Amino acid sequence: MTSAPLVVLCLAYILGLLCTRFIWGGVVVLTLTGAIAAILLLKVPFPKRLEVLKAGLQPRIWLIAGAIGFLATLYLPLRQPQIGVNDISRFVAASDAPTQQQLVNVFGKVASEPRLTRSNRIQFWFEPNQVIEIVGTSGRGGSDTAKTQTVTGKLYVTVPLLQGTGLYPGQRVEVTGRLYLPQPAANPGGFDFQAYLAREGTFAGLAGRQVNFPSSAGSPPTWGLWQLRRRILRAQVRGLGVPEGPVLSAMVLGRRAVDLPHDIRERFMQVGLAHVLAASGFHVAVILGLVRAVTRRFSEKAQFGYGAAVLIIYVFVTGGSPSVLRAALMGSAALLAPLMQRQVNALGSLLLAATFLLIWNPLWIWDLGFQMSFLATLGLLVSTPAVLKRLDWLPPAIASLIAVPIAASVWVLPLQLYTFGVLAPYSIKLNILLSLPLAGITLGGFISAIAAAIWPLAGTAIAWLLYYPLKLTINIVEFVSQLPGNSIATGTLSIVQLVILYGIVVSVWLIPWLHQKRRWMLGLLFAVGLVVVPVFYAQTTVFQITALATRGDPVLVVQDRGKAIVINSGDEATARYAVLPFLRQQGVNQIDWAIATTPVNYRSGWYQVLDSLRVRVFSSPETGPHQTGDRPLLTTLSNRKGSYHPLPVGQTLAVGTTGVHVVSLKPPVVQFQIRNQMWFLLGDLNPSEQSRLVTAGALLEGENGPAPLRVLWWSGEQLAPYLVEALQPSVAIASNDAIDPETERLLRQRNTQIYAIGREGAIQWNSRDGFGSTLDPRENENLFL
Repeated sequence: MTSAPLVVLCLAYILGLLCTRFIWGGVVVLTLTGAIAAILLLKVPFPKRLEVLKAGLQPRIWLIAGAIGFLATLYLPLRQPQIGVNDISRFVAASDAPTQQQLVNVFGKVASEPRLTRSNRIQFWFEPNQVIEIVGTSGRGGSDTAKTQTVTGKLYVTVPLLQGTGLYPGQRVEVTGRLYLPQPAANPGGFDFQAYLAREGTFAGLAGRQVNFPSSAGSPPTWGLWQLRRRILRAQVRGLGVPEGPVLSAMVLGRRAVDLPHDIRERFMQVGLAHVLAASGFHVAVILGLVRAVTRRFSEKAQFGYGAAVLIIYVFVTGGSPSVLRAALMGSAALLAPLMQRQVNALGSLLLAATFLLIWNPLWIWDLGFQMSFLATLGLLVSTPAVLKRLDWLPPAIASLIAVPIAASVWVLPLQLYTFGVLAPYSIKLNILLSLPLAGITLGGFISAIAAAIWPLAGTAIAWLLYYPLKLTINIVEFVSQLPGNSIATGTLSIVQLVILYGIVVSVWLIPWLHQKRRWMLGLLFAVGLVVVPVFYAQTTVFQITALATRGDPVLVVQDRGKAIVINSGDEATARYAVLPFLRQQGVNQIDWAIATTPVNYRSGWYQVLDSLRVRVFSSPETGPHQTGDRPLLTTLSNRKGSYHPLPVGQTLAVGTTGVHVVSLKPPVVQFQIRNQMWFLLGDLNPSEQSRLVTAGALLEGENGPAPLRVLWWSGEQLAPYLVEALQPSVAIASNDAIDPETERLLRQRNTQIYAIGREGAIQWNSRDGFGSTLDPRENENLFL
């Protein structure tokens, strides 16, 4: 059994790692542990559930814990991946134009099994050893000059589908493509690609065009863990087809080890079943159960040996994610207990496993999979008995099916809201409904995988038996994902809200006084209010305009006291990775008016928006006497109970407090009057079009005279002086990272505030802070200095 001093020291270490998020994190740890030591000296009574932290402890233990926590705040930064002297990212940064992509040949070794991306490209990690920059070319394929350098590090590589087919880990290849430096999130709520690669020890990417194989490259190895994964996947796909086969493989090996279709993975995540496709404690429990069933006639030593061997193989086959390692360590403790003739302390095993893994790699403290796995397991251990006690009027089997998802959700939900800002209302009900089918399918999947590793035909036959249960499960998930309100955006929580929510959860667990129904219900109401009230206040009071950092059509989001207006959606990728994440972060569940300033086509991102959010009214320019927009889009809009309103050219359309005036479609020129602001969105205008725009007097001055604040949003190309004079912008926003020097000089002469979205990310205005940008361009420029 874990002793109290060890519990305190482990908790102090984990707390120290968590406090690295704050500048004065080490001081916080020392202050907290010092305060507890002082309380012990003063003999202040502890709550009963906390007596384990007091019994047998002296103040010096808490002082030692404080020192360990403080050292943890220093240890994690020391383990942060650093850019090596010869790292390939320095090769990019040393270029004459590091922000531009460089055409290179990179030689090295494939370091991971290739994966298919959403854009149908193959992605893999790559360990380079030499890079040759192609500076100039002469004739067909010849090069005038080339810059060769020996490099180290790691690359994030994507190549066309046909070029990446057949690659395997350890293979030596030459990749031709363009090097680039990853960028941080340019939009609020967006994906921080730079931070993601940095956590993997990678500081550059390569957009590959072609993969070449050296003549010295040998044949693929006859055996390996990656081949075992492929063997299992192929056997199960042969028996089930797609997507059922990959889904079954993901339920056995985890989605990190299987190339799962993106739409299926998103639907499971959307309805709250992401854990089904993640290798974790449940999978380890199934494995150990199978090992125990097969080896029950053997001695305890033999059972331990077989179980440990199977766990080691499973960890390597699944890729060794932090959640799998945590579960494997706890499973090892369960195997070791009969040998030592001792009972396993599950809570102590969880704490020791987490501490050991975080000593091995402290960066896992910020790994979402590790956090979710730890919290879900903790919830199952400490909250399931309490939930079962209140469900004692039900049969035990049914009560367990209900208690397990509730207990896990209570501990995971605050982190989920903090990270994603999305609530899945049907999650608990769906987990209860599918608990038994999923357990049976997973067990059958493991049996199929073991059989496939020995004899693929047997694995295929067993997988075939699971077709109808798996098909039904996928259909239920797809059905629930289409239900109204299947996903509610709450807006991402602040760190203060997160700490308070977990403070409530821990208090209800540890303090017996709160176990009475009325008291813990008050805690629940307070927790709900802590989430709902700030969102409601922000939605009803905020007036904010955001120009998102996107390519192609400019995207503008106006939030006006609970009303959301979205102008343009970009293409499919823009909507998925920029528009929707921003709206989720802001807690927007409905778009009151969606406006397309250009005609909609089948590649438009509006389809992605309509699949995720309700759009009350949609407007787009009339493109002909008998055509009022893209027909499939209008059908989807009608099915979602939305309406269409044409956006006439040359007329002003009132959208709440916003006026929209389309001056022309080709090139696009649109004006928006948003309260006391006039925004001018200009497409690429040649000199004659600029002159015609001014002489025709098509630009409006606003309903009540000139608007106090005039905002120009254009591509950054050259503007004629007379057009700048006619617009009189107070703020100018360029869509690119470069602005025409002469135009920039004219704007600065007028004391115009200038932003470049390419350098500074999304530009946001609100009534409290005025204009501001998401990124600091100086940080990007000095990244490698």
